[in-house]
Amino acid sequence: MNNNRDSDFRTFRGYQLANQQERQLTPALEDYLEMVYRLCTENDYARVGKLSELLNVRPSSASKMISKLADLGYIKYNRYEIIQLTDSGQKIGEYLLQRHETVESFLTLIGNCNPLKETELIEHSLSSSTISDLEDLLEYFRRNPAIQQDFIGFKKSRKTEEV
Repeated sequence: MNNNRDSDFRTFRGYQLANQQERQLTPALEDYLEMVYRLCTENDYARVGKLSELLNVRPSSASKMISKLADLGYIKYNRYEIIQLTDSGQKIGEYLLQRHETVESFLTLIGNCNPLKETELIEHSLSSSTISDLEDLLEYFRRNPAIQQDFIGFKKSRKTEEV
């Protein structure tokens, strides 16, 4: 194993740290921004109370994260007031929701028993090119339902073999 690819290997945490240096948002901040985006698509604004309720966190924790997003320029927020997205927050929020929906759709397609939980655990680790590849695969299955059904049958037969 003495080639240039050896230097590409890192630990899981090493890849996380490298990715974090490339972008401003931590996975937690992405979750908050995605949820603010979801709320703003319904009402044009969000509130800390509703945000904390939906994310199952204390309002004080939500306020702290909202302040960080405001400092980064993704939202406009006055303490105890409404939260609104900036143009960049709108753009990133839209991408985060689309990424979430793509991963969740893929996991649902392959028969994952808890796609929401699994999506939340893995979506932050995937590159935009991988998300694009998943979108292509999902579209391929949508255009070829017989292949999708063949996969479902294959998966069922493998489960039967394992028993």
